Amino acid sequence: MKSLLNRRSVLAGPSHLVQVARENAADSVSPDDSEEAALAAAAGVAPAVTPAGAPTAPVAEPARPVTTLRPVPVVPSQVSARGVQMADTAEIEWLAEEEALTPFRVFRSFAYSVSLLFHAKELAYYVALYQDGSLWRALKAADLEAAEAAFHHFEEQATRLSEGETRRAQLEAQNEQLARMIARSEAQAERLRTDLQRRGAQEQTVSNRQHQVRKEVSQLEAQRVAAQAHLNKAHRQIHQLNLTSNEGIPHLPNR
Repeated sequence: MKSLLNRRSVLAGPSHLVQVARENAADSVSPDDSEEAALAAAAGVAPAVTPAGAPTAPVAEPARPVTTLRPVPVVPSQVSARGVQMADTAEIEWLAEEEALTPFRVFRSFAYSVSLLFHAKELAYYVALYQDGSLWRALKAADLEAAEAAFHHFEEQATRLSEGETRRAQLEAQNEQLARMIARSEAQAERLRTDLQRRGAQEQTVSNRQHQVRKEVSQLEAQRVAAQAHLNKAHRQIHQLNLTSNEGIPHLPNR
């Protein structure tokens, strides 16, 4: 009883509840704890109890850095990283007029061409891309390996640009070949048609001729039969006349 009065005197002042974390929420409650809970309920203070397994408050995620967009270089990275830079087209045209450039490689595809040029005086290499004979793009390199890489890059670009013209040339050739084949086929069909018409006309002529020949043969056969009958009649008349003539011959006795 004295212990209970002492605790009530303590509760007369301001009350504070402290949450105590326990290792096992399923452990049995001690008598002192149950008594303290009863005193707290009498004082009108609800104990703050966190149920086992309750979710904790979410923690805000840190902000992610945004990747900065970079412009695409005119010269490919695999080329520019090997000592290749943009060249002055006017300088290349002037060096070409002065015949100071020696061509090492030349690639041409329809209206596009690529040249790998060597400037011996400065030991520099130029790779130029031309369109219809006019200089379009140019690169400058300090060594042959980098210049060849740039040359292959321009070569692939010229090949891609001329794919449409390549396909057009193939289709034009195929269409011309088909037109020639159609013309030959039509000419052959016309010859066959003419041969059939001529053969039909000849067959009709032969048929008419055979009919005429059969008609003439029939007429000649009738004439032959009539002539044979007339001849037989003449032979009979001759025989009869011979008999009549022989009756006038006197009978001569045999010796």
